[in-house]
Amino acid sequence: MRASRLLSILILLQQGVRLTAPDLARRFEVSVRTIHRDIDALAAGGVPVYAERGRDGGFRLPRGWRTPTPGMTAQEAAALPLSGVPTAAASIGWRDPAARAHDKLLAAMPADGQHRAQRVASRFHLDAVPWYHRAETLPQLPALAAAVWDDQRIRARYEGWSEGSRVVLDPLGLVLKGGLWYLVAARRGKPRTFRIAGLSDVVVLDAAAKRPRGFDLATWWARACRDFEQRLYRQRGVVRLSPAGLRALRDFEPAVAEAVQVLAAEPDGWTRLSLPIEDTAFGVRQLLRYGNEIEVLEPPALRAALAREARRIAARHARRA
Repeated sequence: MRASRLLSILILLQQGVRLTAPDLARRFEVSVRTIHRDIDALAAGGVPVYAERGRDGGFRLPRGWRTPTPGMTAQEAAALPLSGVPTAAASIGWRDPAARAHDKLLAAMPADGQHRAQRVASRFHLDAVPWYHRAETLPQLPALAAAVWDDQRIRARYEGWSEGSRVVLDPLGLVLKGGLWYLVAARRGKPRTFRIAGLSDVVVLDAAAKRPRGFDLATWWARACRDFEQRLYRQRGVVRLSPAGLRALRDFEPAVAEAVQVLAAEPDGWTRLSLPIEDTAFGVRQLLRYGNEIEVLEPPALRAALAREARRIAARHARRA
């Protein structure tokens, strides 16, 4: 959101960081033109930002200038980045300091800036939970957030996909993705991802967590997501999809839809294509959701497995008819 980006730029400026428009555009994944508009918006809101030209140039603030934010505590300042996502702040136990930080920041703005911020809040809302899901109830999350913040090692039981085990972890960060919370933590020095719903019996230890040198949570998470998707979809299958099946593919699995290779458009309106799948067992579950809108052609093992599962489903429902 633009309000969050403006705040981030303002905080960086107050830290004395040298900022150029291309650097900011890469950081926030927007265009250079958008960054120039953001700088103009800050200036219009009373921030005395100016540009220095030359090799060492960039956007700067007058030395010593600070936003006159009234009485913001260290806890409120820490919660400030979550002030625009109140559900996330509440989940980790930071709802009140985030709300106070938001209110104090608004109070420090000129009247026009307050109006603009309130206008954004009244017109844009972030709901991170997918349709037909509910926010997870995670009583262990505040303790994990405290361990992440205080750099404290933890001990817990983790129930993964295949088995459960006792683990000792060095917490590195929390991530909220698609309404689900994850802990990024180092185990035996190697960063890994842990679904927080799978963590129980969490104990914060009286030992400092060891953070890998140069570790950046956002960079590591982006790379981990790419690697996970590549490992997850290890095979390819050839299928026929009806027009309704193609629409469902885009809705159910957008990442798969992007990787589809269209092989042929057939006279009956169906489309023959190659798409990434998991192994045979998970591939059956993946493709069953398309019902009668799909026909698996290759590999033969997947086609046979899907046919067996369809026969079992039909037999079970026939017995109760």
